[in-house]
Amino acid sequence: MTNNTALREPVFPDAVITEAIRWTEQNGPLDDAQAMRTAATRATDGPTQITQRALQLGERIGLQPELARARQWAPWVLLALVALIVVAGLGLAGNVVGGGERHINVIVALVSLLGLHALTLLLWLVGLWLPLGSFNTASLGWIWLSLTARVAGGKRGQAPVLVRATTGLLARARLLPWAFGLVSHGIWSLSFLVVLAAMLFALAFRSYTLSWETTILDPAFFVRAVQVLGWAPAQLGFPVPDAATVLATAPGSTASAGGQRSWAMWLTGCIVVYGLLPRLLLVLLSAAIWKRRRKALQPDWHEPYYRKLLARFAALAPAAIVDADPGRVRGEVPVGLSAAELSDALFVIGFELPPDMPWPPPALPAHAPQVQRIDGSAPARRAVLDQLAQARPRTVLLVCHAASSPDRGTERFVREVLAHCGECRLWLADSPGATATQRWLDWLRDTGLQRIAASDTLASALQGTPQGLTA
Repeated sequence: MTNNTALREPVFPDAVITEAIRWTEQNGPLDDAQAMRTAATRATDGPTQITQRALQLGERIGLQPELARARQWAPWVLLALVALIVVAGLGLAGNVVGGGERHINVIVALVSLLGLHALTLLLWLVGLWLPLGSFNTASLGWIWLSLTARVAGGKRGQAPVLVRATTGLLARARLLPWAFGLVSHGIWSLSFLVVLAAMLFALAFRSYTLSWETTILDPAFFVRAVQVLGWAPAQLGFPVPDAATVLATAPGSTASAGGQRSWAMWLTGCIVVYGLLPRLLLVLLSAAIWKRRRKALQPDWHEPYYRKLLARFAALAPAAIVDADPGRVRGEVPVGLSAAELSDALFVIGFELPPDMPWPPPALPAHAPQVQRIDGSAPARRAVLDQLAQARPRTVLLVCHAASSPDRGTERFVREVLAHCGECRLWLADSPGATATQRWLDWLRDTGLQRIAASDTLASALQGTPQGLTA
């Protein structure tokens, strides 16, 4: 059986629908009378009742179908975005190694390959500490989410409210930058892998001249820059050009083949260490944080909106089953009338039914001459009992709302009915499930009324076929 803790943690799609309904009702409350009643009968836990209500309202306004379409489109949109980034990476690598003169300015190549990556990574890191939406919306993850919502919903869909609900849940769980980062860092990692593969293939099978050029900077600046940037790649085994090699590749100088290989490996090492590895590590970190915090992806039940709904559900909660009347001996059941005293008639009584429940039931047989509906008040009960005393029907079909809970007043009325008929059958109308039906069956057993045939279908109730009572 599911425990209360699990009930309070809706799955992420249900949480998105619940939050989307909250944002939708910011523009005005939805007609939720039926949804409230159904949710109140399907669950007893307050947050679960709110989620059930939201799911019913979401189906009515089309949230679930659009969310399902978004989940179907998400992998394809991501694949298209990855393909676009890969093509861009190939183009960037081609600009570096695809020149007709086969001359590579290593500093310019390094800046062109790592510049945009460094800028977007800096913005993402800033977004971790500053709650500014502009930093998160600049990421590839946000672009993926927005494109998915637009493709799934079209121009007139519910995309804005679903995106707002999704990002709101992510922000509340402190997962917004990590969720977007998981997508962004993954795409960047794939892009760097493609760039490295293209560069290494070109450098392995073509001859290039790698050098540096300057007009205003001192050559010592490049020597120092190459040493500083090469320290981290050197820890992984990548060679670092020494001062002589750097100066030998100045404009107008002729570098040896070994010096050119050193330059090529230095450039490759810088891309691996400053481009690929940070993105791969951040992918792993984002995935770990997502796994750790994903249980927090649920609405804030302390919000005034949800507290108001909880109060409404509390007002709808049925009264609990009370103890049996202490003045009555348990198991004492009225004998009823003898067969000679009975008329061959069916008497149908609706007892304390909800106001919106249709009456009489459309499937009621035509041979029922008496069909009454009472609210449970003392005058109404007395009046219907007087009619029973006169009619003396062979069978009384008592119709009760299955989601309600029987109380002492219900027990008294049933016993009074049994004294004026041959048999009494119980139809538990609008049963929300086996739990509600079993509650009534247990009540019949505990009050000594187990000889009453109870069923949650009209056909079985008319035939007198009881549900199975537990021993």
